[in-house]
Amino acid sequence: MCATTKMLQSCISLPLDEPQLLDVVEKAKDWAIMHGAAMRSKQNFDQDALLFAPFILTPSSFPRKEFQKAVELQPLLNELIHSVAHDSQFLLTTLSSTEKVDEFTRSLITIYRTVLDEGIAQTVTLALLRSDYLPNFSDAIKQVEINTIASSFGGISTIMTPMHSYVLTELGHQDKLVNLPENNALSGLCDAMVEAWKLQARSSAAILFVVEDVTYNICDQRFHEFYIRKAYPHVAVIRRTLTQISKTGKLGAGKELLIDGTEASVVYFRAGYEPGHYYGQAEWDARLLIERSVAIKCPSIQYHLAGTKKVQQALAKPEVLRRFVGDETKIEAIRDIFTGLYSLDQDEGGDEAMALALSDPERFVLKPQREGGGNNVYGEDIPAALKAMSNEERSAWILMERIFPPLSTGYMVRPNGPSPPPLVQLVSELGIFGTIIGSKDNVLYNKQVGHMLRTKLSSSNEGGVAAGSGALDSPYLID
Repeated sequence: MCATTKMLQSCISLPLDEPQLLDVVEKAKDWAIMHGAAMRSKQNFDQDALLFAPFILTPSSFPRKEFQKAVELQPLLNELIHSVAHDSQFLLTTLSSTEKVDEFTRSLITIYRTVLDEGIAQTVTLALLRSDYLPNFSDAIKQVEINTIASSFGGISTIMTPMHSYVLTELGHQDKLVNLPENNALSGLCDAMVEAWKLQARSSAAILFVVEDVTYNICDQRFHEFYIRKAYPHVAVIRRTLTQISKTGKLGAGKELLIDGTEASVVYFRAGYEPGHYYGQAEWDARLLIERSVAIKCPSIQYHLAGTKKVQQALAKPEVLRRFVGDETKIEAIRDIFTGLYSLDQDEGGDEAMALALSDPERFVLKPQREGGGNNVYGEDIPAALKAMSNEERSAWILMERIFPPLSTGYMVRPNGPSPPPLVQLVSELGIFGTIIGSKDNVLYNKQVGHMLRTKLSSSNEGGVAAGSGALDSPYLID
């Protein structure tokens, strides 16, 4: 960790005495299971069993001013990514070197070129975005990444604030609840899906969730489905894998997407963001079939590409940002959250970036064009990784300055973890959810809709809950 690492004050005095700790942990585990803050086990998968999702026992402190900044900035970031996604020249030029060496990106671009050549059937897009931040040692937030596909944990995160309210009340700290910001991520994300569905004006059509063959993070997905069923009983949700869509999907006479004879007018991808979701040509054909349809996609293929790390790195350049954002005040607000991002392409100063990384690897993270966690290379592992790559292979990666966030102290509660859990040092990453609907020249809907907090051990590099190294949390706002 950085020499200037600071500690954030816990929301309550820790450690707790052991009898009280054991009592409240047991209650919190039951609360989590009974309210759906749960997942299926990867180790012992059982369709009929759930484990509570790893969680932090008490909410983690987060700077109030920076939380508010992230919330207020989200509609602007929605607009930025929306503009990027609708600029085909920029996307294809920016990803041209990556396309040559990264097979997955190349396959996505092949679909994009195909629908561009044919004429995009549905010009309206729906995006459910999540912008992730770490505070740095001075507490100012810096963006880690922006997610444009399968931005998860809106469902379960909505449960964390009530859970922490319960825990704090049990511990006699009801006065602290005013510092837990309200979180309506689930309803906000679902409402946007239904807004897109309404635009299609076809009452018999369904919303299609594209899912993995085996879904471990089942509660998070089903919460969306159940919320839609309860709030909008007339809107059906169907779930299919890419493999199933390849077998039973087809286009109607007006390019409607028909799945087993049911029209899907909105498609929400919870799978398809990593190579492992495509077993062969059948799954790629299914993705192309969806893109060719008049269904509103979340995300469309161009939105998926707009979320790549290479695009994120390009947007860190002031002249590129100006291409998409006209207002200097807005440009400054966005630039303020960016950390150092460097191309590894030879013709874009890649050799200089590589020299930087080799001279001081602890300052950097090496990132590929992948979502889903567990793909990055950190610190001392970077030199060997870079030296093993050809100049061309480097184009599939970007170099990002590492953010050294303040630490907090808390209890991480995991299924089959130690009892009582030890007091540990933690790092928290804030995600802000945004929704935007529109075409290239017309934004119809643009909102910030909620947040999530993922917290990991300060000694851990990766922080994904679904990937197994992080824990669910909620922010406790401090001044």
